[in-house]
Amino acid sequence: MAGVIVRKGAIAVGAVFAVALVGGCKAQADGANGQDQPIRISPTKTKQGGPDAASGKPEGTSEGTSEGTSDGKPAQEPAPKPAPKTLLAPGQRGDQVRELQARLRQIQWIYADPTATYDDSTAAAVRGFQEKRGLPGTGTTDTVTWQRLLGMTREPTKYELYSGGGIPPSKPAKACLTGRALCISKESRTLTWMIDGKVVSTMDVRFGSQYTPTRDGTFNVYWKSRHHVSTLYDSSMPYALFFSGGQAVHYSTDFAATGYNGASHGCVNVRDEKKIASLFAQVKNGDKVVVYK
Repeated sequence: MAGVIVRKGAIAVGAVFAVALVGGCKAQADGANGQDQPIRISPTKTKQGGPDAASGKPEGTSEGTSEGTSDGKPAQEPAPKPAPKTLLAPGQRGDQVRELQARLRQIQWIYADPTATYDDSTAAAVRGFQEKRGLPGTGTTDTVTWQRLLGMTREPTKYELYSGGGIPPSKPAKACLTGRALCISKESRTLTWMIDGKVVSTMDVRFGSQYTPTRDGTFNVYWKSRHHVSTLYDSSMPYALFFSGGQAVHYSTDFAATGYNGASHGCVNVRDEKKIASLFAQVKNGDKVVVYK
């Protein structure tokens, strides 16, 4: 009789275990540390490759059934991630485009100076940057692309943003606000021609190197030389406006060709020939030259 009871008990235990399988309960198995670990069992599947528990058919072929949650409701698909938001696109202009170009230039995806215009070369650089990193090569700057670029670059300096020139002029020195003055800021790398405190014209300039620095201070134009050639360096100095010893404001073909990659021997170089020609025609001997940081 005891043996029969055991068999019935075994049958009962087996039935409970089968119900647990079908009902999606958790069974326990010994882990590496001797403690019981949970094993999640699908409510509609047995072992991989085995017959369907309800119909005896191969897994996945039972009719009128679908895999779902333990309460019998169909499992919901995970919500799709929102598409990246476009931040900048070809044709746009502005400071954000300038920063994009400066950052791409830091990692050598662009070699030209920032222009603040999202042109074809900028789109091509963005596309190359995206494809290199497995992102969709759209050529537009979206949130994912921008965050990846931020992580690989640092905040551009003012001179990186305006490596080709065009920095907004600094606040004029006090000496520039009266009379006729060539107001020259080393901070913004600009020369602003002012008469009685009003701006007449502004142009990009560069200065001497640390070994041949341009002198700071307030001076006066004492000599104008249209076709000047330096006797010290045997170099051309067109439209020269001398203000301190051998230092002068003048046009520089090297500045026009290479930009801020070079430096003068102490003079104030101007790279726009039309602007310096116009300035040369207006400036008179005795006009102030104010060089400040």
